[in-house]
Amino acid sequence: MKKFITFGEAMVMFVAQQEGELAQQQDFKKFMAGAETNVAIGMARLGYNSTFISRVGKDSFGKFIVQDLEREGVNTDQVVFDDVWPTGYQVKSKVSTGDPQIEYYRKFTPFRQISKDQMNTDWLSQADHLHTTGIPLALSVSTYEYGIEIMRKARENQLTISFDPNLRPTLWSSTIKMRQFINEAAGLADWILPGLSEGQYLTGLEKPREIADFYLNKGVKLVVIKLGKEGAYYCDSGENEGMIKGIQAVKVIDSVGAGDGFAVGIISGLLEGLTLKKSVERGNAIGALAIKSQGDHDGLPNREVLNNYIKENYHRQ
Repeated sequence: MKKFITFGEAMVMFVAQQEGELAQQQDFKKFMAGAETNVAIGMARLGYNSTFISRVGKDSFGKFIVQDLEREGVNTDQVVFDDVWPTGYQVKSKVSTGDPQIEYYRKFTPFRQISKDQMNTDWLSQADHLHTTGIPLALSVSTYEYGIEIMRKARENQLTISFDPNLRPTLWSSTIKMRQFINEAAGLADWILPGLSEGQYLTGLEKPREIADFYLNKGVKLVVIKLGKEGAYYCDSGENEGMIKGIQAVKVIDSVGAGDGFAVGIISGLLEGLTLKKSVERGNAIGALAIKSQGDHDGLPNREVLNNYIKENYHRQ
């Protein structure tokens, strides 16, 4: 099985167990959170050799994160414990409809101190694929530099690279910088996976094909645009284009993590040589499964669950 790498900030997440204002909640359940950790876990559950790169505090939260990743089969050899800065955390509300309220406590955390000078590139020559998102690029100057450098090193080592913009405007000093820096990173990727509204914001264009052409003209080989419950649009540099309908009638428990599940499906499908159509179907399926559970990665499937779910929703006889 091919070797997968991702990097980013892992945090502890406290999820309210009752609906209502966060300020009024007393009962919370503890999980691990982080877009990149979700993808690392999703790939590990499908049998990939999955490695996560990060820095966490030398504290109980950091220990919890590493233990959770290792329990999921994710390699944590590249996770460094920091003696100075504490692990970040977030608090999330419980909702029956719509997106939850999330408060972040991550201003001074170990990952924000990561430097490209600390990068160990030996393992890159042994890996097959790198996945990253726009979140690490937004956290600090040093995390941005690290993110760009690891993408460049991955290209030098001939890894395929996927990039999910995962826009977080509140993390950026300005929307102009966000658009500029995210598009710079996107140009280093082989596969880019924006949501429709993200693509529209980043390019100033409206239609999926226009957005795809914007990135294909920058040298990206494949653009897959998430359309929510409507499914996904894809277009590659060879003019292969299509639309895959989403899976309907999914009861949403927690919408956070759907895009990460979608990324797991696309990446794993393409690494296994599936067609674009089959890969996008897999992405839709894992995204749908992800929103049926409370934790950000609890709904990510193993292969048996995934194959049965795809058969039920796309390949009925």
